Amino acid sequence: MDADAWDERYRNDDLVWGIEPNQFVRRQCESFPPGAALDLACGEGRNALWLAQLGWQVLGIDYSPVAIARAQALTARQPYDVAIRLSWRVGDVTTVPVKEASVDLALVSYLHLPPEQRAALMLRAARAVRSQGRLIVVGHDRRNLREGVSGPQDETLLYDPAELSDLLGALPGVSVELAATVERSTDHGVALDTLVRARRG
Repeated sequence: MDADAWDERYRNDDLVWGIEPNQFVRRQCESFPPGAALDLACGEGRNALWLAQLGWQVLGIDYSPVAIARAQALTARQPYDVAIRLSWRVGDVTTVPVKEASVDLALVSYLHLPPEQRAALMLRAARAVRSQGRLIVVGHDRRNLREGVSGPQDETLLYDPAELSDLLGALPGVSVELAATVERSTDHGVALDTLVRARRG
C-alpha cells in the first residue's frame, strides 16, 4: 500500500491499531532505561506514545500525513511532561535521512517492504543505534502465510527471523540477542510474527 492508500485507511477507521503498544514491543522495551528512540513507520503512534510515557524522547516517522495528524492529536491529549518528549515527521522511512549512532532504541513494527528495501532499512536502523542501544523489529512472519492468520499475502514482504539475524549479525559491533517466531492471538486465530532484538556493542 502507498501513502494515499494508508491515508484512506486511517481516515476510515478510528485508531486502526488501537492505543495500547504492541505486546512484543512492550515486553522487550519496558525494562530498558529511557533514552532517545526512533519509531520508523510509526502509524498513529501507539508505540511511541507508550515509550514517551516511560520517559523516552521519541521521534516517530510515517509517510501517511493522516497517521501523523492522528499521532499529533493523541499527543495533545497527553500530560505536558509526556507531550514534550514526542516529535512527529511525515516522511518515507526508506529514504529519510537517519543519523548514525543517534538513538538508544530503534523500533520497526509491522513495516513490510520488498526484500531489498527491507534489508537496506534494517541496516540503516541498526546503524542509527548508539553503543549499548538496541534495535527491535516485529512483523508478520513468513510462516504466517501457511500456518497463521491475516497479514500480507505476498511472501516476499514477510519476515524470517534467521534471515534477519544473519543480516544484522553481519554488521560490525552488532549482536543479535533474540530472533524467533512468536505467536500472537487475534480474533481470527493465532498469527505468527517475527521478533528480533539486536544490540550495538
